[in-house]
Amino acid sequence: MSTTQSERLRELLEPLVGAQGLDLEEIAVDSVGRKRVLRVVVDSDSGADLDRIADVSRALSAKLDETDAMGEGEYTLEVGTPGAERPLTERRHYVRATGRLAKFQLTAGGELVARILTVDDEGVDLEVPGVKGRKPTARRLAFEEIAKARVQVEFGRKDDSGSKHDKHDEDFKEEEEA
Repeated sequence: MSTTQSERLRELLEPLVGAQGLDLEEIAVDSVGRKRVLRVVVDSDSGADLDRIADVSRALSAKLDETDAMGEGEYTLEVGTPGAERPLTERRHYVRATGRLAKFQLTAGGELVARILTVDDEGVDLEVPGVKGRKPTARRLAFEEIAKARVQVEFGRKDDSGSKHDKHDEDFKEEEEA
C-alpha cells in the first residue's frame, strides 16, 4: 500500500485520467502561503485540448471532493499539460516528440542537440543538424546513453519543402477550412 500523499493521489486519480484517454504524467502538491496547490499534468499521443483538460479537471475535482485525499485544508486544483520544453523521461515522451528538436545530456558526458526521427524499444534515431552549411548527420542513441533530454522550442522552422513550419499556422488553416 502507498505511503506518500503523491502515491495515494496517483492511485486515486490515474484511473480517472485514463478514462478520459489521457496519461497522468505528474502530480505535485505545493504549499503557497497557507494554501496548498495540487498540480496535475496530463498528456496523450494526440495532445490534450482545453475541452479534454476541463473534462478531466471536473472529474478529478469531483473525486477529490468525495474523498479526504487532500485532507481538511483548502487547496487549489490545477490541471495542465507538460508544456513546450517538456522533459523526456519515458519512451512515450520520445514518441510524442518525434520530429521535434531535443537537447540531450549524455551519460558519458557532453550534450547533443538533434531532431528525433524514430523511436523504438531500445533508443532513438536522430538527425544532428549540420554546422556552417554542412549536411545533417544521422545518429543513434540508446536510452541508457541518455542522462536527460528536453524538447527545445523552435520558431519558424522550415519543413522538407523549404516552407516555414509552425504548428499554430497548421491549426489556423484547419479552422479556416472547417
